[in-house]
Amino acid sequence: MKNILKLSAFALLFISATACDSDDDLTVVTPTKAAVLAVPAEGSVYVLDKAEPNKVAATFTWDAAQYAGESTPVTYQVEMAKSGTDFKDVVVVSVTTTNKVVVTSGELNAAAVNAGLTAFQSQDADIRVKSYVGARGIAQYSNVIKLAITSYSAWDNWGLIGSATPNGWDDPDTNLEYDLATKTYSYTGPLKVGDYKFRLDDKWDTNYGDNGNDLTLEAGGANIPVTVAGNYTIIVDFVAKKYTITKN
Repeated sequence: MKNILKLSAFALLFISATACDSDDDLTVVTPTKAAVLAVPAEGSVYVLDKAEPNKVAATFTWDAAQYAGESTPVTYQVEMAKSGTDFKDVVVVSVTTTNKVVVTSGELNAAAVNAGLTAFQSQDADIRVKSYVGARGIAQYSNVIKLAITSYSAWDNWGLIGSATPNGWDDPDTNLEYDLATKTYSYTGPLKVGDYKFRLDDKWDTNYGDNGNDLTLEAGGANIPVTVAGNYTIIVDFVAKKYTITKN
């Protein structure tokens, strides 16, 4: 029994000594100054072009963050959020160990869409730079700048137009929502007695109707009638050229 107790005491002593040695090897890193986001300027305006996703859209530069006891490179994370949300839902635009990030139209658009900005409208986004050292280092955050970004849908912009729709035959169309999982578009809302068609990008160049009123779409086809006013759900598959319309 005494031998067991002696062995246990020795094991505890060894563990304590090892832990102390490990602590002595740790480098304490203390944040002393956050990065200062310098470019772009507050209020800069960006209108993103779907036709040129690889074109450089924005350059972000900042003064370096400072850490006392720094032993590894500082990691910087450019973050975006919908303006006024206090970065509740943060979107990471880019990560780097330098003081500069160049982003393309496609990259900035993806961040804007993920941040919840409405496509085809100028909307404000807040930008900041997060810095940290090591995977679990204490984060520092830069100043926040506000940008005005007009993003585009990552998918085709289909809408409803016609006397049955909220906007009638006038622009803008009533936009359809895209479901990435099912690859279908949908609309849920009011329809009046009248008719409607589907068209792309608020233009008549590409439009669909239904010649036989049989839930099959034809390019440039006939107007689709609505005989009873009410709240409806329309689901459209533009690949299969099929749609459903259900009164709720």
